[in-house]
Amino acid sequence: MNRLFARRSQTARPITIWSRAVALAVIMLAAALLPQAARAQGPGQASGTTTNTPSGQPLPRFVSLRAGEVNMRSGPGVQYPVDWVYRRRHLPIEVIAEFQTWRKVRDHQGTQGWVHQTMLDGERTAIVLGRTRTLRAEASSDARALARLEPDVIVRIAVCPKDGGWCRVRAAGFEGWIRRVELWGVRKDEAVE
Repeated sequence: MNRLFARRSQTARPITIWSRAVALAVIMLAAALLPQAARAQGPGQASGTTTNTPSGQPLPRFVSLRAGEVNMRSGPGVQYPVDWVYRRRHLPIEVIAEFQTWRKVRDHQGTQGWVHQTMLDGERTAIVLGRTRTLRAEASSDARALARLEPDVIVRIAVCPKDGGWCRVRAAGFEGWIRRVELWGVRKDEAVE
């Protein structure tokens, strides 16, 4: 089985009072500078968006991982420890907050942490949820089956009409339609073109 991410082993190292004070000051500064709407976003809250961000992009939003190995840190900076290492390029990630060049992200399992903006790509992907799903030739449950997609397969989103319950995706050399509710990486009322 392909591991999506692995916990980074942490070695014991002494923490001085000075380093604790610096870390506390950075955390307080980050909390003060984060947009209030981004701080208020909880794990299941995706209703409102804000564009008062360093990137000018709305929050929350979906992106994907640019590289085959991406560190997720406990805070917005290289001084924070690495909590997880993602080992899957194009994995969909939800950006829920921003601080300078750092993005607070959440994955499809609810894990949250900070990733540098250079490790993220605007390409829209999604991950197949639950059980094996059917990729169809048309946006209909009666349409001809093209392929069966296993759970955790990453698909590239071609189009998701705003009012439709289906998305056109590409995966493993096939292009077809899959129900939106069978994917993580696109909101139920979002249009992707």
